[in-house]
Amino acid sequence: MAKGSVRKKGKKWYYRFYVENESGKLVQREFVGTESKSETEAMLRKAMEDYEEKKFVAKSENITVGDLLDIWVEEELKPGNLSNGTVMSYVGTVTRIKKHPIAQRKLKTVTADHLQAYMDMLSFGGKNPDGTTAKALSKGYIRLFSAVLQGAFRFAVFPKKLITFNPMQYVVWRQKKNVIELFSDVNEAATPTVTHKQYLKLTEYLKAKQNPALLPIQIAYYTGLRIGEVCGLTWSDINLDEQYLTVRRSLRYNGDRHKFEIGTTKRNKTRTVDFCDTLANILRQAKAEQEKNAKDYGELYSRNFYVEVTEKDRQYYEVYSLSSTEEVPDSYKPINLVCLRPDGTYESPSTVGTVCRAIRKKVEGLENFHFHMLRHTFTSNLLSGGAAPKDVQELLGHSDVSTTMNIYAHASREAKRTSARLLDKVVGE
Repeated sequence: MAKGSVRKKGKKWYYRFYVENESGKLVQREFVGTESKSETEAMLRKAMEDYEEKKFVAKSENITVGDLLDIWVEEELKPGNLSNGTVMSYVGTVTRIKKHPIAQRKLKTVTADHLQAYMDMLSFGGKNPDGTTAKALSKGYIRLFSAVLQGAFRFAVFPKKLITFNPMQYVVWRQKKNVIELFSDVNEAATPTVTHKQYLKLTEYLKAKQNPALLPIQIAYYTGLRIGEVCGLTWSDINLDEQYLTVRRSLRYNGDRHKFEIGTTKRNKTRTVDFCDTLANILRQAKAEQEKNAKDYGELYSRNFYVEVTEKDRQYYEVYSLSSTEEVPDSYKPINLVCLRPDGTYESPSTVGTVCRAIRKKVEGLENFHFHMLRHTFTSNLLSGGAAPKDVQELLGHSDVSTTMNIYAHASREAKRTSARLLDKVVGE
């Protein structure tokens, strides 16, 4: 039976035990547990039982693709230099791969044909193992799957030396060809946006329900911020006098760690976004209402904090809400978030996303609504109003202006009409 132990680091307990590596030597591996010692000890016992049942899974002849992905995550991905957001995306992709039968295949039996068939299913769709239909994934998602498999199999070759070559190097990313319908009456699909009338209908519904998702939606409509960026805003990021805000961080849920965390923005850059009088008034009212709620709720009103946690030389900034009566640990640092619920707790991206999905069923005309449409709408409004594409790019935080134009330039039919009518002026001169 493998030998193991638990130990506490910061607020968390960790469990570790010895396993046999591919050379037959005993090596110690450590895993994160919970804040409970008894729960972590139970996790240790389960892990050692699983290890014994797999009969020295660390030996190369017994390692499956799923085992490889787990080892790659713990030994290369998490200790690496990628951002926390990228690591979180990769870990989520690993979880999805492990649900497919290819994850159960022994590593040494995997061929390029197996991997090609799997990547083709992601690109074109097909049948899931349970018989359900698998839809084709977007290019962005397929890039994630390809990057994870490329990284894991390269890692298996070196430094792990579990296999002698990387079968992923022979896999070709095949994409579905665009079928051009020459005689169709259907026009090209435009980037989905909401009209101002629809926006007013949406906000009226949320106001009537006194739903705290209202403020994040209002901010996104007038600034084009992503959902995590909106929820990560603090009052110190907002200058109400000069009417601009600074986007420094993003709030997100880390499914691997089961924590809400503050991280960098998508491009790891800080940007400044000016806003209009309408949003300035909305923010002033929100701030005044939060001050009133703090008085009305009294000791029941919550305060928000972040705490820095280090795991495998990687820093995480976890977010917590504590009531006024709870003792605040020394490691907790206050954070004055903008988007709050009436009791002072922070409004999370997942909660706002849930509200957006509910809106599809509740508000007529918004059956396809999702939060990111507000970002599309903001951009379409700017471009239609004559804003310079380079300025729009900087406001959105895109890495390249071509990204802005490729996605949004065709969003507004009216903008196209206006551009075409410019020729009338040329002819008339």
